[in-house]
Amino acid sequence: MLTDVKARKLEPNSKPMSDGAVAGLYLFPSTKVGMGKWIFRYVSPQTGKRRDMGLGRYPDVPIREARTAALEVRRLLDRGLDPLEVRRENAAKAAAPLVPTFEAAAQQVHEDIAPGFKNEKHAAQWITTLERYVIPRLGNVVVTDLRAADFAEVLRDIWLSKPETASRVRQRCDKVMSWCAARGFIVASPVPVVDMLLPKQPGKRERTNHHPALPWRDIPSFVAAVLHAGRPTQSKLMLEFLILTAVRSGELRGMRWEEVDWEKRIWTIPASRMKAKVAHRVPLSQRTLEILEYMKGAHEPAPDQLAFRSRTGGPLSDMALTKLLRTHQVQSDTPGRIATAHGFRSSFRDWASENSYPRDIAERALAHTVRDATEAAYHRTDLLDQRRAMMEAWAQLLA
Repeated sequence: MLTDVKARKLEPNSKPMSDGAVAGLYLFPSTKVGMGKWIFRYVSPQTGKRRDMGLGRYPDVPIREARTAALEVRRLLDRGLDPLEVRRENAAKAAAPLVPTFEAAAQQVHEDIAPGFKNEKHAAQWITTLERYVIPRLGNVVVTDLRAADFAEVLRDIWLSKPETASRVRQRCDKVMSWCAARGFIVASPVPVVDMLLPKQPGKRERTNHHPALPWRDIPSFVAAVLHAGRPTQSKLMLEFLILTAVRSGELRGMRWEEVDWEKRIWTIPASRMKAKVAHRVPLSQRTLEILEYMKGAHEPAPDQLAFRSRTGGPLSDMALTKLLRTHQVQSDTPGRIATAHGFRSSFRDWASENSYPRDIAERALAHTVRDATEAAYHRTDLLDQRRAMMEAWAQLLA
């Protein structure tokens, strides 16, 4: 049996010493007297080949510890396992990143994609929906334990009652799980098949909620009775400008004087403020120029100053227009609902259709994206001159 006395006399280039206590354990000599390397020699039960497994250096690893380690290796062999393969697998597991919970993965995904959102509100909504509907029930579960049935149960409560919300939650869950798959935590996202476990949702046409709009034939009387009646307030002028240009309220609320070309009578909305992220030119009618002249006042405003601004100099809230419509109880084409500022875009679109304006010109005025890729490839003009005549006719109707 190997002892410390014998081990300390081990010389370089001498034969390896067998331990004698544990079969297969040897002390191989080093380059210095009394130093060596523990080797456990065995035949792999999986391949039938001889293999050598290092167990540390002597005297850093004393004889007793080497024997204990060798006995552990022997137990693995008795179970039909290859000790070196077990060591390799354990090392891989230790080096692998810790599998995250769904909540941790969702927070990381949100952090990664937040800079790409149009504004902070949309970025916050992305994670808020998950925090409300998913994280309370699945947040503490590691992603490797999540199945399609888990997500189906979470979505079941809102699948039919709130189909639009359910669809968004489903998409965001899939985003999180696909992120996990891309990083090797799971093989693939289980979310795409949750539809198989849930009832059929109503079609998109059935569940689409259009913005309540004032019928276009009623707009002239509304302009006369409300917007042109009494003192011209900023809210009235802003709403009239919105109707005249058929733009979105967010595009108008961020309007700055430097965006207006007075000579060419064009307002250019930068891509950063457009829904499609493409700059949009708006032809300005005579009435829109009159409104801008009124807002401009006697003093020349700074180029980067907002055309319509709050008392603090910042952009007005969208509620400024909503409040005006609610105060005057402007009824829409949807029974029991007040007209919305966004609904005037629909009013304009109906007017354009019913007055035989080409679809392409009307859609360009609304800055709608051309969905068909082939058709979009051939659209190299924004049809500004044709739109100018149409917008002037629209302004004449309102007047």
